[in-house]
Amino acid sequence: MVGRGKTAARQAVKACAAALAAFGAASLPARADWRDDIDTFRIGIVAEPGGGNTVPGLARLTDAYANALGMKVEFVVARNYAALIEAQASGRVQYAVYSALGYATASERCGCVEPLVAPVDADGAVGIRSILVTRDGKVPDLATMASHRIAIAPAENVGGALLPLAALSADGVKIARDSTFLARAASATAAETMLAGGEADALFGWEPAGADGQPSHSDGTVARLEAAGIPQASLRVLWTSRLLRYGPHAVRSDLDPEAKRRLTVFLTNLKSQTPDVYDLLERAHSGGFVQAMSADYAMAMTIVRQASDGRE
Repeated sequence: MVGRGKTAARQAVKACAAALAAFGAASLPARADWRDDIDTFRIGIVAEPGGGNTVPGLARLTDAYANALGMKVEFVVARNYAALIEAQASGRVQYAVYSALGYATASERCGCVEPLVAPVDADGAVGIRSILVTRDGKVPDLATMASHRIAIAPAENVGGALLPLAALSADGVKIARDSTFLARAASATAAETMLAGGEADALFGWEPAGADGQPSHSDGTVARLEAAGIPQASLRVLWTSRLLRYGPHAVRSDLDPEAKRRLTVFLTNLKSQTPDVYDLLERAHSGGFVQAMSADYAMAMTIVRQASDGRE
């Protein structure tokens, strides 16, 4: 009888403790889910030229993101990158699809964004490098560049003008957009024609490159020159810039870590698991998404800062 009494007493104590714990938990304020704070997750993209506010495959994309996040999703179409940057900086959108320079500009604008992923090409290229190419040894090295005629693409061309000027200046090579030895072409193709026709001794072009900096020869200026009939043996690359990464998908830095995790998992698996959705989301680079970080866009930041300094 005594043993049964002790057992009953212990059970009563446990029941009382459980009841008190339940009462305490019920009396604490519930922790709000990050989705409740956002209500609707908004994704910003730039309208395609001539596309207005329409997004190809919008319903399919919206459902895919909604399933990944477990909440309502809405796409916001901006007329240009300036409008997209302002929308994310002000908090009207939580997520944006940027070019490299668009992301760098947003980072400079508010310091409130961070990249999640960036696309890669099927051959593994993750971005581009600028190159200085000469033909038949007309320019012996980078140090003699200023004594020759160098073809360069229009001022707004990223790989053939903005990138080489910023990268060379960052490396301590004095060069300005109006340097007398630069022969400004009407287009990147026109710059290639100048080299092919002997109107220039070298030209600034571009090439795709992998994360290790190794070039991908499937595309780029040298491949285009060879396709135009210039023998590979007569072409020589005198200089290559640091890597300019393909533009990222970026979120606001204050987004909940769980949302960032869900989005990263969704995007890095998208190519293999739902290739049709990937093709709707990323049309230029067919290799899938890989994780990205702010340091990947150091070259983009250099270009944006130097362009800003030039306007002041």
